[in-house]
Amino acid sequence: MKLFAIFGDPVAHSRSPLMHNCVFKNAAINACYTRVHLQDGTKLKETFFALGLSGANITVPHKEAAFAACDEIRGFANKVGVVNTIINENGKLIGYNTDADGFMFSIAAFDNIKDILIIGAGGTAKALAARFLQDGLKVSVLNRSAARLLYFKELGCVTYDWKNFELQNYDLVVNTTSAGLKDEELPAPLEMIEQILENTRYVADAIYGKLTPFLQMAQAKNIIYKDGADMLLGQGVLANALFLNNTLAKDTIKRHMQKSFKL
Repeated sequence: MKLFAIFGDPVAHSRSPLMHNCVFKNAAINACYTRVHLQDGTKLKETFFALGLSGANITVPHKEAAFAACDEIRGFANKVGVVNTIINENGKLIGYNTDADGFMFSIAAFDNIKDILIIGAGGTAKALAARFLQDGLKVSVLNRSAARLLYFKELGCVTYDWKNFELQNYDLVVNTTSAGLKDEELPAPLEMIEQILENTRYVADAIYGKLTPFLQMAQAKNIIYKDGADMLLGQGVLANALFLNNTLAKDTIKRHMQKSFKL
């Protein structure tokens, strides 16, 4: 039996085991997927091999540590320095990023998106910013401090910290921070969020499984919003295809994986 896992801190909330195990069960694949609570990202590689894993997904806050842990990086992950999927290929760790395409899948129903504000500056933000720019969209990034914004500035984004933020009109605002995951915090000060939401058509949150305070405010203002469930499904389908070395069609994986959202 092949063993797969998701690494994160926190990780108890993750639906990934349910999603991937639903595929393995329905497709009669001899594999199992579990969670690993990892606090120290530098221990990722040794933990991966100690558990005898064939592959893994990586969630916050270890996506950049996962990039460093890999022996080889393929595809879009090379562009952003962020890995959320790892494959054990003959004893070597191969890193990929399926977050960005998963997110594009999730917002397919949003029309005429040209100007986007990303809140947060972590691994998910990096992947999304690069993917948006690749599609010719204007991207602004807002983070609590300026220290982590250099990457985005060099990428070609407009960058703001909480002290120098200048309000614009946006088509879509995306929260990539963990604010609201295990607390009732907002991703930025209340007054700032109020102003931002008054000036956008759509809102998305990378967090899934709960209506975060950020999304509650969007809902109260009758803004069309999405939580991270569709993004989770999109990236999960792509990751599972990598786990199975593309031996199962993505449409089949998606069909099986969607069943897990009804459990």
